[in-house]
Amino acid sequence: MSDNDPVDPVVVVGLAVEAPGGVETPDDFWALLSEQREALGPFPTDRGWALRELFDGSRRDGFKAIHNLGGFLSGATTFDPEFFSISPREATAMDPQQRVALRVAWRSLENSGINPDDLAGHDVGCYVGASTLEYGPGLSEFSHHSGHLISGTSLGVISGRIAYTLDLAGPALTIDTSCSSALAAFHTAVGAIAAGDCDLALAGGVCVMGSPGYFVEFSKQHALSDDGRCRPYSALASGTVWAEGAAMFVLQRRSAARAAGRRILAEVRASCLNSDGRSNGLTAPSGDAQLRLFRRALARASVEPVDVGMVEGHGTGTRLGDRTELLAMAASYGTAPPGRGPLLGSVKSNIGHAQAAAGALGLTKVIVSAEHAAVPPTLHVDEPSREIYWERQGLRLADKLTPWQAIGGWRTAAVSAFGMSGTNAHLIVSMPDTASGRGVA
Repeated sequence: MSDNDPVDPVVVVGLAVEAPGGVETPDDFWALLSEQREALGPFPTDRGWALRELFDGSRRDGFKAIHNLGGFLSGATTFDPEFFSISPREATAMDPQQRVALRVAWRSLENSGINPDDLAGHDVGCYVGASTLEYGPGLSEFSHHSGHLISGTSLGVISGRIAYTLDLAGPALTIDTSCSSALAAFHTAVGAIAAGDCDLALAGGVCVMGSPGYFVEFSKQHALSDDGRCRPYSALASGTVWAEGAAMFVLQRRSAARAAGRRILAEVRASCLNSDGRSNGLTAPSGDAQLRLFRRALARASVEPVDVGMVEGHGTGTRLGDRTELLAMAASYGTAPPGRGPLLGSVKSNIGHAQAAAGALGLTKVIVSAEHAAVPPTLHVDEPSREIYWERQGLRLADKLTPWQAIGGWRTAAVSAFGMSGTNAHLIVSMPDTASGRGVA
């Protein structure tokens, strides 16, 4: 449970993002979304992956073809170790997730107007959602990386590296709940600020693939897209497409943000987690759990579905996952009058499924959309899913760039992320209406 104080809630005062398609700033991200671009591209050739064997191997019996498309970070292999006082040898042994998370954390503080050097010794927390993604040689292999591999590839060091580099004295946690990791980390950070564990916190998620292993696993499970494209909530959805990305947010109490003269990008209205428990299978989603989560968040936020302008769903493009989510959404957010409910979409249609970072990229989409007073379209939904009767309930599919009107000076949105771990996360945030219509640098 997040004990967020409605009188003095936790707010977002800064953010930074890296996403496929060369996205390195929030403005880049908005351009990608508003221009309705797809950022999928060929597998990278600078990571030492045996690509011919990968594609040929997926065509054997019992597997589904892996297409030469994914959402990859163009800057995943670039890093300035000297800037962070890290030796080149140590930097090479570092999981690129550590490098990207450190870089994005630094930029998020700059985005909030905070000099990262000023945080040394202060009770600042660091909460990062991430999963282990097979980087580098095994620890038992003798190599020139030996000696740096434990710290370079340990999951907990992703948040610890940020705390060490910036000399943060608050809690530092890396949280792995698979695809809900980033929102689980955000939820934990909100609770930590509310409990007084820290006054300021970095929270978000990162995903950089050290190998194409996830493609092989989903090839065997027949859960990859038929053609290498992600079609959330479409009748033609046939599977997901894996991607990379990172986003980090700076959080603090609203009173502290105002006292420091910082702009408020979003106010946390509700942050909720639950578990599927025993569903139809370890990795199978539970519609009942999702429905309970949505209703709890709406009640905690004290908002009605008609007050929510945008829902950034999990929307992986898998048949079972989308069907389960749509039914739960229709039973909760769809209770608004027909045609008056929130616009539903998924950024995975643009960039693919960024795994542990997915929820952080979804929240970034919500914030930049509110800043520009418009809901961007979800791609590939010319033929909406037939799992729900769209015309009989309030939920609408975001199929074009749509103006987003503020209600009482605020734009309210929800973000979902569900993990194959069974951990579900749902967040409701409100963004202040700015006179200029822009506020994210």
